Amino acid sequence: MEIIFLLAGLIIGGTAAWFICSYKNISRAVVSSEEHEQIKSELNTAQNEKARAEERNKIFEAAQKQLQVELTEERNKIVEITALLSTTKSEHKNVQLKLEEQKADIVNLQEKFSKEFEILAMKIFEDKSTKFTVQNKENIDSILRPLNEKIKDFEKKVEEVYVSDSKERATLFQQIKTLHELNQQMSKDATNLTNALKGQTKTQGNWGEFILETILEKSGLVKGREYTVQESITTHEGKRFQPDIIIKLPEGKTLIIDSKVSLNAYERFVSSEDERDRAANIKEHIASIRNHIKNLSSKNYQNLYDTKSLDFVLMFLPIEPALSLAIQNDMNLFNEAFEKNIVIVSPSTLLATLRTIASIWRQEHQNKNALDIARQSGALYDKFVGLLDDLKNIGDKIKATQNSYEDAMKKLSTGRGNLIGSVEKIKSLGAKTTKALPQNLLDSVEEDELNEL
Repeated sequence: MEIIFLLAGLIIGGTAAWFICSYKNISRAVVSSEEHEQIKSELNTAQNEKARAEERNKIFEAAQKQLQVELTEERNKIVEITALLSTTKSEHKNVQLKLEEQKADIVNLQEKFSKEFEILAMKIFEDKSTKFTVQNKENIDSILRPLNEKIKDFEKKVEEVYVSDSKERATLFQQIKTLHELNQQMSKDATNLTNALKGQTKTQGNWGEFILETILEKSGLVKGREYTVQESITTHEGKRFQPDIIIKLPEGKTLIIDSKVSLNAYERFVSSEDERDRAANIKEHIASIRNHIKNLSSKNYQNLYDTKSLDFVLMFLPIEPALSLAIQNDMNLFNEAFEKNIVIVSPSTLLATLRTIASIWRQEHQNKNALDIARQSGALYDKFVGLLDDLKNIGDKIKATQNSYEDAMKKLSTGRGNLIGSVEKIKSLGAKTTKALPQNLLDSVEEDELNEL
């Protein structure tokens, strides 16, 4: 770049010098007025060329300075990065050196302790060689073993720290890599979702139904008990309907929710920067919502269950900002929908409504449980009274049985001619027997009866 500027300067200077010399030579000679004017014009042209060349030179110099500044900044960045890399390498090298030093210290410490205890053992052996026994050897081992174990534990901990540090660095690198991949995947998924929602109407409808089911799961209502999804209903006329959600209410009432997605015009409104296009997109967006209201009203979902259904149907719009935009630009949407027995709800208002219904169901279940508890408590009390009566009867029967038992035992062992005395008398008369009556029964026989035996 400097060589170019130098060559440009030399050319401009040479041209100017040539014109000046030519002008001086002409002034000395006798020339005509026309030649004089021509020379003067050429001189002016040369001066203008010189001025333009100087201006270009200034531009070149400014550009050179700017490039020089940028080059300096890039060099500074390279220097900083190089310094950072050097610092990182230096720190890594220092860590490696410290680990090597610690390992060397451990080895030296082991050698030192080994030598010292070898000397100590030799001294003890020399001083008490005549009294050396297995017990002395065990005593030395008991002294050396704990210290040796501590040294091994210390070496193990140092090795664990080194391994752990290496694993943590590898884990950190893997986590950063995973985070990067996750970020790319999230961006890809967001793009795919946006493209999908911009595409087919069926895809938009499925997405709206997914959002609706997600809100239902968070509401506290139980699927299959308090609400059903995509339940098929056939009317008396043979027409088949399949509402998105049917909410069951106490006393057999029902509430129907149908999801509608109006996205295309709203997406164009958000993406557009031209005010005319945005105004047109708003009108198209409102018209799309009106069309959803009209189509849903024509199905008369509120009459599917005759008197069991509420007088209105909830039309769910999953994109809350889209609904807010439509209401801000047309306040009559709510009234028009309500006149057609439709209430427009967004995710926030629907969730509040569903949680209110869930609270009503909880109260209903509690009331039902209270009635069941009262009924079961009464039945339990009646059974308890019956059990007491049965126990009393059993006690009376046990008492009667005990009395009968005592009377029977008295007949066996008391009174003249009791059975025990009689059969024992038969034995004493010489009857051959292989068994004897229990002594406690014989003891219960009256003394007079035994004397007769």
